[in-house]
Amino acid sequence: MRRFWAAATAVALCTVGATVTAAQAETARRVPAAIAWGACTEGTLKSHGAECGYLSVPLDYAKPDGTKIELAVSRIKSTAPADKRQGVMLVNPGGPGGSGRAMAALGQAVPKQGGAGYDWIGFDPRGVGASKPKLTCDAKYAGYNRPPYVPSTPEIEKAWHARTTAYAAACARNGGALLDHMRSEDTVRDIDSIRQALGVEKISFYGFSYGTYLGQIYASRNPERVHRMVLDGVVDPGRVWYQSNLDQDVAFDKAIKIYFAWIAKYDSVYRLGRTAAAVEKLYYQQLDQLAKKPAGQIGPAELTDVFLQPGYYVFGWEETARAFSSWVHDADIAPLKRLYDAEHPQTEGSDNGYAVYLAVQCTDAPWPASWQKWVRDNWRVHKRAPFETWGNAWYNAPCRHWAGEAGKPVEVDGSKAPPLLMISETLDAATPFSGALEARRRFPRSVLIEGIGGTTHAGSLFGNACVDNTIADYLATGALPGRVKADRSDKQCEPIDQPTPLTATARKSDMRRLLQHNIK
Repeated sequence: MRRFWAAATAVALCTVGATVTAAQAETARRVPAAIAWGACTEGTLKSHGAECGYLSVPLDYAKPDGTKIELAVSRIKSTAPADKRQGVMLVNPGGPGGSGRAMAALGQAVPKQGGAGYDWIGFDPRGVGASKPKLTCDAKYAGYNRPPYVPSTPEIEKAWHARTTAYAAACARNGGALLDHMRSEDTVRDIDSIRQALGVEKISFYGFSYGTYLGQIYASRNPERVHRMVLDGVVDPGRVWYQSNLDQDVAFDKAIKIYFAWIAKYDSVYRLGRTAAAVEKLYYQQLDQLAKKPAGQIGPAELTDVFLQPGYYVFGWEETARAFSSWVHDADIAPLKRLYDAEHPQTEGSDNGYAVYLAVQCTDAPWPASWQKWVRDNWRVHKRAPFETWGNAWYNAPCRHWAGEAGKPVEVDGSKAPPLLMISETLDAATPFSGALEARRRFPRSVLIEGIGGTTHAGSLFGNACVDNTIADYLATGALPGRVKADRSDKQCEPIDQPTPLTATARKSDMRRLLQHNIK
C-alpha cells in the first residue's frame, strides 16, 4: 500500500530538488508524521500487549502550520495470516467525550475470529483523555445537593441558570482557542490524519452512539477511503443536536416505563410494586420527598441520574432496583449514593467527558438563542415525558453561553458510500430508532439490524449471536443480509436479554466497563 508518511515524502523532495512543484510541497507539508509506537502502560491495553503513541495534528486544519495538538492512539495488531488481513479498524465509543484508546481491545470480542484480520486502532479524540490538551472545566459540577431538575419555581430555574452559566464560563477560561475547533468535522479530519499516519489508503470504522455520526460524516466525505463500517446505536444526522435531545426525552420515558414493568415483574424480590404503574408512582413520590428533604447528599436530581442508566442499558437493572429497594424499605441511601458516585466521580479532571460533550454539541450546530423557546419546548415535552426532559435540558443549557463558535450542521449524504452495517434496538432511548431509519435512507447500500422491542443502547458484541455473528461475517468477508425495499430494518433479531435477578455474570460486568458508550 502507498505510504503517506511525512518522513518518506521529505526524502523524495530532497531527491528531486528544484523540480518539486508548489502543490507537491504543500501536499507534503500537510501529511501527518508517523506515530512513534511504544508499549502501552495502562490496564486493559497493557494486558493485551497493545502499542500506544501520539499523533500531532493541527488545532485548526485551515492553518496546518499553526498550533498543534496531540492525539493519543493505540493499536492491537492483526493476528491473521498475511493473506487474510483486512487493514486497520478505527473505533470510537461515542459520547461525544468518550475515551477510545482502550477500544483497541474490541476486536477480541468479535466472534468466529471475525476481527482477527484487522489492526484495531483506538484513539482519544481531541480534548479527551490522554490526548493533549485535555479539556476540563469544573470537576465539582456534578456534585451533590443540586436543585431539582424540574423548574417548578422561579428560584429553581434561577439556580440552574447560575450553575450552567458558570460552567460555560469555566470552560471558556480553560478551553481557550480549543473550543473553536471541537466540532465533529474536526474529529473526522483527525480520523483521516490517523489514516494517513498509518500509511493506508482505506480504513474500516466501528462507531458506537455518537461515533456513528462521525462514521456517517467520514463515509459521506471520503467514500473511497472506507473499507467496512459498523455503526451501532445510530444517530439521526438530520436532527443535530437541539432536536435530537428532545427526541431522547420521549424515548427515555418509554424505556423507563419498560424498566418499571421489569421491577414489577420481580416484586417478590424488590417489593416496589406489582404493576409498572405502581412502581412509576413510587418513583415520582420519592422524587417529591427528596425535593422536600434530601437524603444526605442525594436529592431528586441525583436519583434521576441513577435511574437514567437503566434507561440506557439492561446491564445494571438489578443493581438499581436493589439500591432503590434499600432506600424505600430500609431508609438506606448508601447503595444509591454508590451508584451515583460510580457514574459521577468528582476527582480532578473527572468532568472531561462532559466538557467535551458540550464542546462538540454546542458548536456542531447553533442552539436556540431564546430561552423562551427552550421553556416552551421542554414544558411541552415534559407533559408527556417527565422522566428526563428537564434533566436533559439543564445538561445542555451551557450551550446557551458557550464560548466556541457554532458552525453549520454537516450534510450527510451516503449515496456514494460502500455497503455498511447499522444496528439499533427498537426502543433505544439515547439514539431513537427513527434516526437509524433516517441514516439508512441516506446510505442506500447500508443494511440495518433491529433488536426487536429492546431498550439497550449500542449493545453489539455483548453475546447476542444474531447480531454479533452478522458483524463477524461482515468484517471477515463483507457479507451482509439482503436490503429490503421497504422503509424498515433489513434483519430482525431478538434484543439483548433482560436480566433475571441474581444471575449476572462476571464476564458481562467486565465487558460492560469497556463497551458502554453514552450520548447524553
